[in-house]
Amino acid sequence: MKGIVLAAGRGTRLYPMTKPVCKPLLPVYDKPLIYYPIATLLQAGIRDILVIIPPGEEREFQNLLGDGSELGLHIEFAVQKVARGIADALIIGEDFIGDDSVCLVLGDNIFQCHNLDEIMKEAIKDDHGAKVFGYYVDDPRPFGVVEFDENGQAVSIEEKPKNPKSNYIVPGLYFYDNQVIDIAKNLKPSARGEYEITDVNLEYLSRGQLKVIPFDRGLTWMDAGTADSMLEAAEIVKALQKSGCYVGCLEELAWKEGFVSLDKVHEIGESLKMTNYGQYLLKLK
Repeated sequence: MKGIVLAAGRGTRLYPMTKPVCKPLLPVYDKPLIYYPIATLLQAGIRDILVIIPPGEEREFQNLLGDGSELGLHIEFAVQKVARGIADALIIGEDFIGDDSVCLVLGDNIFQCHNLDEIMKEAIKDDHGAKVFGYYVDDPRPFGVVEFDENGQAVSIEEKPKNPKSNYIVPGLYFYDNQVIDIAKNLKPSARGEYEITDVNLEYLSRGQLKVIPFDRGLTWMDAGTADSMLEAAEIVKALQKSGCYVGCLEELAWKEGFVSLDKVHEIGESLKMTNYGQYLLKLK
């Protein structure tokens, strides 16, 4: 399975702090925001990753992530020249996906729980059709809402409904089989001129191929799209790490997945030993 991170947003809602640097490169506590969705892919055992970025930011992302080989990964970059919606990532990534299945994660979404790796790996066991996650909220009206039966089969999806049929919303993490390329390429732009990911999911729903995996209440999902939500996310990450649960540490996750040796992790930690991050890497064993 391939992984795609849609990190092409410049973060206009975060102006002026995103005028000199695009949103995915902003810090969330002690790491760039882009680290967290990449960490989610690593926990699914995915090592081939395409990062979709805004124009003019190639050097910055390359300097941060390189080609991924230092961590046993393969990372490529593609530019989204015009913001045309989430589903556009699947069109941009057509050649990268090839004949494979794909996991798409939004570049400002952070997922954390003690067994996220188990949840992710369970989701990719059967790569037929599509799988989305259901996240319980008290007021789902501002979100895409999914209704599903006791077997996890999706029944309906509605975008920002006035009268939601469910309290479960769809966060920015999606699993698709190879049908998704043709589905995305045949979408029509919405009223706002974008290729909507909800329309992709609706097509899978019409084919009876959309499954919903409800997240356990113990999972933390953060959408770091505003100044307030970024600050809240940073505070949550800080609190988790103070309790000993490191979040979004790519070196540790790559080591746990067997992509890189512990010696290599310690080597990276040595180069960062003046930081808490580097000291954490040196303590891994």
